[in-house]
Amino acid sequence: MKKLSARRRHPLAAFVVLLIALAATGVLFTAFAPTKEARADETAQSLAIDEGKKLYAVGCASCHGTGGQGTTDGPSLVGVGAASVDFQVGTGRMPAQQPGAQVPKKKNIYSQAEIDQLAAYISSLGAGPNVPTDEQLDTEGADLAKGGDLFRTNCAQCHNFTGKGGALTHGKYAPDLEGVSAKHIYEAMQTGPQNMPSFPDTTLSEQNKKDIIAYLNEVNGDESKSPGGLELGGLGPVSEGLFGWIFGLGGLIAVAVWVAARTAKAKRS
Repeated sequence: MKKLSARRRHPLAAFVVLLIALAATGVLFTAFAPTKEARADETAQSLAIDEGKKLYAVGCASCHGTGGQGTTDGPSLVGVGAASVDFQVGTGRMPAQQPGAQVPKKKNIYSQAEIDQLAAYISSLGAGPNVPTDEQLDTEGADLAKGGDLFRTNCAQCHNFTGKGGALTHGKYAPDLEGVSAKHIYEAMQTGPQNMPSFPDTTLSEQNKKDIIAYLNEVNGDESKSPGGLELGGLGPVSEGLFGWIFGLGGLIAVAVWVAARTAKAKRS
């Protein structure tokens, strides 16, 4: 104890302690400081948010509010996430041309880079669903039969059993899904745009979404042909049954009348 006390009183003791503390600080900083790549990512994200805020102020703030809080002309965007922005802006639905029962799809006016910047800014307002990754959109090995069952159970009542779309109430409609990209279908299931309910992973898992997308690609693909011939647009049994009654039964009646007329003419002769 006497030796330890004597060392504490040594003139260089404070200097040695300071050196040890500085060395420990340097080691900890090296171990826990962000890497150059992480700092670069943070800088790029910050720049994207700044650019997205500028785009938002020009094209979106008049309806959704200066801070995304929403107005009487547009809903709040806090917490909608990047996936919602990518879907709405990427399909041209936003910015909307005019108010109405439903905003239609149209040619988008932003590049993908600008859409990403808008999505980064909206995401900074509150956490929400992210844009799906390439892995989430990869349908290799997906179960087409399972996808068909899931689509008919959850989607066909509005979109028709092959995704051809259909009318809803008060001027609303379920759009045709033919030609829609896998990314936008996935994002629609995640976010539930307009009249559509959302299907988060707790309702439809990532694999379920892949199965549904694979099913739609199969029934609407270029090589998808109806084995029965004319598919009548895949509009379903009601329209196809009506077609059968009008043209099928009508044709039989016409043939019967023709045969009867020929028979009567033959008898008169």
